[in-house]
Amino acid sequence: MENIRIDDFKDYSFLSDIEHSPDGCHACFAVHKMDMDENKYLSNLWVYSSKDGRVFQLTSLDSERSFIWMDDETILFPDIRNEKDKEKVEKGEDFTQYYQIGINGGEALKSFRIPRKASSIKMIDENTYLFASPYNAFENESYILDDNERDKELKRRKEEKDYEVLEEIPFWSNGRGFISKKRSRLYLYCRDTKSIAPITDENISVLDFNLNEKKDKIVFIANGFEGIMPRTNDIYLYDIKSKDMKKLTESGKLEYEFAGFISESKLILLGSDLKRYGVIENKKFYIVDLNECKIKCITPELDKSIWNSVGSDCRYGSSASMKVIDGHLYFITTEVDSSYLNSIDENGVIKRIIGKKGSVDAYSINNSESLFIGMRDLGLQELYKLEGENEVRITGFNAWVHDKRSIAPLEKISVETAPGVVIHGWVIKPVDFVEGKKYPAILDIHGGPKTVYGEVFFHEMQYWANHGYAVFICNPRGSDGRGNDFADLRCKYGTIDYEDIMKFTDAVLEKYSFIDSERIGVTGGSYGGFMTNWIIGHTDRFKAAASQRSISNWISKFCTTDIGYFFVDDQQGATPWNNEEKLWWHSPLRYADKVKTPTLFIHSDEDYRCWLAEGIQMFTALKYHGVAARLCMFRGENHELSRSGKPKHRLRRLKEMTDWFDKYLK
Repeated sequence: MENIRIDDFKDYSFLSDIEHSPDGCHACFAVHKMDMDENKYLSNLWVYSSKDGRVFQLTSLDSERSFIWMDDETILFPDIRNEKDKEKVEKGEDFTQYYQIGINGGEALKSFRIPRKASSIKMIDENTYLFASPYNAFENESYILDDNERDKELKRRKEEKDYEVLEEIPFWSNGRGFISKKRSRLYLYCRDTKSIAPITDENISVLDFNLNEKKDKIVFIANGFEGIMPRTNDIYLYDIKSKDMKKLTESGKLEYEFAGFISESKLILLGSDLKRYGVIENKKFYIVDLNECKIKCITPELDKSIWNSVGSDCRYGSSASMKVIDGHLYFITTEVDSSYLNSIDENGVIKRIIGKKGSVDAYSINNSESLFIGMRDLGLQELYKLEGENEVRITGFNAWVHDKRSIAPLEKISVETAPGVVIHGWVIKPVDFVEGKKYPAILDIHGGPKTVYGEVFFHEMQYWANHGYAVFICNPRGSDGRGNDFADLRCKYGTIDYEDIMKFTDAVLEKYSFIDSERIGVTGGSYGGFMTNWIIGHTDRFKAAASQRSISNWISKFCTTDIGYFFVDDQQGATPWNNEEKLWWHSPLRYADKVKTPTLFIHSDEDYRCWLAEGIQMFTALKYHGVAARLCMFRGENHELSRSGKPKHRLRRLKEMTDWFDKYLK
């Protein structure tokens, strides 16, 4: 076995978006790889045959990552495949070219072109398609202009790129850029007439939408606002034939995350009133009877996280986490340290479908077969088939990692940090561990804070274990998977969570005597970056730190980040005007004059979740007070640098941290 190398992730395969064909005989999914030379990701569509178990590559131009089934044997996907279209995109033209390809062979053929940027497309019939598209109130709709007017509009847009006008908050969004006066609108496209018809108006932003089985009605979640985006949203019902639109919910009541037809006469919703636990509150399921227009909560006692928050740096691509299939809603939950697949019916009866520890990242269910993309037994993503309660691995894209590389096991440790409070964590020993030898160690803190670490593959941790470090991780209070009370950190940031992490560290050092207590480093990103900043201002026990995409000042975060104006008030119980001292007390920057720990700061210039200024403030404070500090800023990256950043940037990030720890811990 060879040691895991720092750049091994360039050879990993990442799977996403599995979906059965209408007849259930095949399933399509996306496979993504890194191209280090071009510094980008390559994506292709693959197909699994349920009849003979065969898995084969369908597309090969490295740019196909999303799709829908048109019929039992034909797949539709968007792509830019010729130089002329590429030139139009570079010029700024708005269009989405769709291709169709048969799964039994043959080349992809041009199907139709929508004269807008389209996403989340759904087929109503062979002639009609429903899609979402970004809308900008500062721009003219190019698809309604003639050629001369369109050229003038494109020229005007090019000139306007030097300016950004802000009239709303949030004014930008991580991964999307500036969003003031921008919305996601719903449209219908007719292939025969090549015409587009908007469904929603310019002030409504659509968050999610679904069709009923007959495909004559649309349910969608939307935010209608001007000036300040509210935390709550509404459910709308649209009749395609009559063009009648009806708002089903009372504004200002709930924040909805999903809406779908569980039957022709009933909707199932996922939402929260945010009253008891704020923005981190676990959501509940509701049923809407369309005949009576009544909303009823069918899971009043449910206290589970309805999403997959098990962290890993070995995923790429998006997948739906909730789907209505044959009168049941299927959904993923995070419980303790794993994610599972479940179903619920209109009466609120929940059934566990996939219950093995690990991570369920995507799935597709039909009458005869259950498929899922998951991470099992410290392996990377693969496609699995459920046979009874047994899981059968179908693919072996990443089998070489287990076959050729040394993977360090995770040893679980549970620590009582307060009366009645037990937190769980793991220790990863160096792969070349020698009894009696002392080793440096790195404490790695997850983001969120409402996410979890689990027993899944994490490249950076495995690399460090192969590089001579022990690594230890935990899920302190504030983490996901154990209900609302455990996750509730409001007004407590830097208190109970800090105590949990420090007591966990004490327990690790006591149990694992091979760790050299004089050579321990600490790192974390997002919330983990906040906690890293907090730790170095409250203890000198760590000899080096790497703070990533961090928070240092809750006052500046309030007015500068895409979630600042609601997240800070919600989580800290204060604004800069009603309790400035409260925000300052919880800010790591306040304690920067006490820091002695050499600290590396990793930040991206397009991180609008934890803006660059947060890292710069802490870096400046440390340099001012004579502490060794270094800031590495990544241009063109955002909050997702460590998970989906450009391949070379991800490699540089990990190298920066490793070199920093090597300098001070080895």
